[in-house]
Amino acid sequence: MLATLNNLVKRYNDTTALDHLNLNVYEGEILGLLGPNGAGKTTAIRALCGLINADSGEITVFGQRQNIKNLSVRRNIGLVTQEITVFKELTAEANLRYFGGLYGLKGVELTANVKEVLEFVGLSEHAKRKPGAFSGGMQRRLNIACALVHRPKLVIMDEPTVGIDPQSRNHILESVKRIAQRGTTVIYTSHYMEEVQAISDRIAIVDSGRVIVEGTLEKLVSLIQHEHAVYLTAVMPSKALEEDLKAIAGVKSVKQNGADYTIVSGANSGNVNRIMEVAVRHGGVKSFSEAKANLEDVFLTLTGKKLRDDGKVS
Repeated sequence: MLATLNNLVKRYNDTTALDHLNLNVYEGEILGLLGPNGAGKTTAIRALCGLINADSGEITVFGQRQNIKNLSVRRNIGLVTQEITVFKELTAEANLRYFGGLYGLKGVELTANVKEVLEFVGLSEHAKRKPGAFSGGMQRRLNIACALVHRPKLVIMDEPTVGIDPQSRNHILESVKRIAQRGTTVIYTSHYMEEVQAISDRIAIVDSGRVIVEGTLEKLVSLIQHEHAVYLTAVMPSKALEEDLKAIAGVKSVKQNGADYTIVSGANSGNVNRIMEVAVRHGGVKSFSEAKANLEDVFLTLTGKKLRDDGKVS
């Protein structure tokens, strides 16, 4: 276990930001953290980083009790904030040397780390340029580099792809995967559910200051998926095909509309192969698809919230 947040409570005047929140973070994983605005994600991250103290509860990171005075823990954490925090008047290289110095790096080690992280985020050719002349995506990549220059054991990314183009977003997501492949643990928050779904080993959904569910994508989907639908278009539609599909164990219903069939089975029935075998026996299949729940379906079911058109949670 790399980190544990146990029964955390944090209040701001009459607002409860964290309401007995519990969360485990495992070494080497990418943990996706999802929640609507005001759910408590940022407060939990700030407490985990040692930037604020919780009112009650306990945080353990790297086997140590975390609080705002524990600098040894903070030195092994990298935080990528939603806001770009680089200095526009310094070059990319100078920014990295500055942030590396804050973590106690110097000399040959600092120089080597700066070179390595510039290559990692694809900014080696722009080392002597100032970020004020960078695109938004390049600034985001430099922002990430500043959080990686000291080679932290844990990297926390708080919406690192806000407001950038798809190409830069893909570059950052690939970088996140490579960070984890190097053995670094990553906590990743985003309002783009497809990002979290694509890169996370585990996902935790936070609402009203609590983790309401956590697990792999498959586990979360299984919580809401009680039925499994298959759609096929038959080469030779017939009543006999419909009857044989209905006879498959676990099939709840079969609806025919011309050559199109909708077959609904119980979840985890494992009927896909059997459905295909029956359809092939009756002349073959022109097209075939499955209806699978995704992370957005889980989020909507468990929180009652949905995504706006601009990709943000309402």
